[in-house]
Amino acid sequence: MSKKVTLIATAAMGLEAIVGNEVKALGYEDVQVENGRVVFSADVSAIPRANLWLRTADRVKLLVGKFKATSFDQLFEETKALPWEKYISEDGEFPVIGKSVKSKLYSVPDCQSIVKKAIVERLKKKHGVTSWLKETGAFYRVEVAIHKDEALLTIDTSGSGLHKRGYRVGQGEAPLKETMAAALVQVTNWDADKPFVDPFCGSGTIAIEAALIGQNIAPGFNREFASEGWDFIPQKAWDDAFEEAEEAANYDQPLNIVGSDIDPQLIDIAKKNAMEAGLGDLITWKQMQMSDLKPKEDNGYIVSNPPYGERMGEREEVENMYRDLGSIMRDHPSWSVYILTSHEGFEKLYGKPATKRRKLFNGFIKTDYYQYFGKQIKQKPKNNKGFNV
Repeated sequence: MSKKVTLIATAAMGLEAIVGNEVKALGYEDVQVENGRVVFSADVSAIPRANLWLRTADRVKLLVGKFKATSFDQLFEETKALPWEKYISEDGEFPVIGKSVKSKLYSVPDCQSIVKKAIVERLKKKHGVTSWLKETGAFYRVEVAIHKDEALLTIDTSGSGLHKRGYRVGQGEAPLKETMAAALVQVTNWDADKPFVDPFCGSGTIAIEAALIGQNIAPGFNREFASEGWDFIPQKAWDDAFEEAEEAANYDQPLNIVGSDIDPQLIDIAKKNAMEAGLGDLITWKQMQMSDLKPKEDNGYIVSNPPYGERMGEREEVENMYRDLGSIMRDHPSWSVYILTSHEGFEKLYGKPATKRRKLFNGFIKTDYYQYFGKQIKQKPKNNKGFNV
């Protein structure tokens, strides 16, 4: 009989709907999109599949229970009543982290200590342990999150955050998270047979994520997850999930993806990151100024996270780049342009109001994702490269 679990895919503010669509695309139907998370129920095999395939989620957490908690006694008893032994092995290592917002139980260290003690008592009784629990086995990070007196107890199945794909060997000063980069691509309707350009590529994250999407490569394929060592998830579930990912990948899909940047050191880093991602020479990297951008094909896509001009002395230079980009793209109306920036005057500098705007947070920076939809025209015969540089 299949074992059902409730999972929570956490998401950065503004990305919840995108994560929800990804969960549904995996075939799960009982999906609830909430602030900062997507909740869904599924067979236990969803743990490896969700970790492997969710491109825009931060983590996948296993929901153990939720309840009202306005006193430490209530927190202890309700925690102890939950079936922890179904998930945590007798020798499992289970540190407890916590947070509390707008709740009577505001002392996070006390909440962590009480939850830890309650789980220990429950596991000792259920596993028949009379002495100390060894905690030398698999790793289970428990979280107690209390919001407006409702306690949510979860176990993190991912380990390192899902943005850590395992390919980033270097980065620039203000790197874009891989999950955000993937979201920027997924918001567009780009497909792999269209030209794709990031003219402010930095360490290459957007272009790399586009290539992974273009070839349908699971973003978690080259990393490990904390839950791989959990006894209650059959090894077959992991084997099947990795086999599914391997069979779904379309390594023969040709790509026309270009990443360019004025900084030659960043281009070198981008090349190394792409190699680490297993993408080899599938992405073309160019050291050049954005003003030298010269599209040759039709119906292309620009997706980029350019400098915002927030540092002293950078604003004028950045604003000139925005103007140049707008001027260049006016001559290429079939191209779609997607720009993430915190600069509130972007549309005026670009010279055109966006077709659509989406509010997103890049880390703690409030940004807008400006979307300009190109007027698609009949595709001309393709040549090998989409750009003169």
